Amino acid sequence: MKLTGRLIPVTVSALAVATSVLVPQSVDATSHHDDFVIVGHRGASGYRPEHTLASYELAARMGADFIEPDLVATKDHVLVTRHEPEISGTTDVADHPEFKDREKTKLLDGVATTGWFTEDFTLAELKTLRAKERIPAVRQHNTIFNGHYQIPTFQEVIDLSKRLSKELGRPIGIYPETKHPTYFRQQGLPLEPELVKTLNRNGLNKKDAKVFVQSFEVSNLQALHKELRVPLVQLTSATGAPYDFVVSGDKRTYADVVSATGLREVATYAAGVGPSKDQVIPLDATGKLGQPTALVADAHKAGLVVHPYTFRVENTFLPAEFDSSTNPNDSGNLFGEIAAYRKAGIDGLFTDNTDVAVAEEKQAK
Repeated sequence: MKLTGRLIPVTVSALAVATSVLVPQSVDATSHHDDFVIVGHRGASGYRPEHTLASYELAARMGADFIEPDLVATKDHVLVTRHEPEISGTTDVADHPEFKDREKTKLLDGVATTGWFTEDFTLAELKTLRAKERIPAVRQHNTIFNGHYQIPTFQEVIDLSKRLSKELGRPIGIYPETKHPTYFRQQGLPLEPELVKTLNRNGLNKKDAKVFVQSFEVSNLQALHKELRVPLVQLTSATGAPYDFVVSGDKRTYADVVSATGLREVATYAAGVGPSKDQVIPLDATGKLGQPTALVADAHKAGLVVHPYTFRVENTFLPAEFDSSTNPNDSGNLFGEIAAYRKAGIDGLFTDNTDVAVAEEKQAK
């Protein structure tokens, strides 16, 4: 599979017509980034409620190479896109009296979590809900789109990527993540068989398909390595351990996974690693960027690409030197942060603000 993307011109007027909403800022997708992968993190979630078709579409029109659907399962075993199986923070489910009795407390990766869970709803029931902004205090503008979009199925995201690929004249890839795979296996709704079936049904289980499959767990990626021909990406976190390790009694942590030895093991089943960005460049005591770790060099030595997450424009998500003000919700210097990480050698990134990442890439040429 070619792990790169190419952009062609798209006019702002076309964007406005196609999205039927005002484009948040001037968009220039005329650059191309042959060697750098830009992933629309949950779509263009800096501008639309995450994991909606509107969010995915806007990311693609802004120039993303890939759009990223997080996959969870419904009661009737359909893959839909939500950040978590618990959906009270991303939908209006709490406003539906007919579903009041579905509220439950469950152990989600060992943590007691109260709310409404996708596996307790059929697809038809989920389609009666509407998405809302997950972090309204930070992204108040996005709340104007609350109530306008349904929860998409994985198939609907694939259909969108195919349509936009034809319309934009360049391939729009998909970068699905299996969310909490051990949890869903415990619910009797394993994600992996449906993922494989869906990719096969759409002709996407082949080496030249523009697809990455990612997971924070390890054993499911190792199993998928035997069934999928598309590249896999091992996600990691700055803290904790893969939950399948915890369940099996494996004492290794994510820090072990991104060690030189761990990355060589990752390379036996995956093509890349998706670390938290502070595993690439940690923050110092003042909240500014410190010195890069050995992660990128060790990953490259093992033959892995490195796609860290998540690059966001708001001050609250930026290193201190890129803050624009003392207001954590103001937009800061995301250009500067991305440039620092590109200098550290990353091969791509996940961003909520595709337009900024594309513009930074164009300036870097």
